[in-house]
Amino acid sequence: MGRNDPCPCGSGKKYKHCHGKLA
Repeated sequence: MGRNDPCPCGSGKKYKHCHGKLA
């Protein structure tokens, strides 16, 4: 999972702006 890929949580946000900052 890359930081610029869509977040897998289904929010539609990029991973780095969503769950990426929590992991």
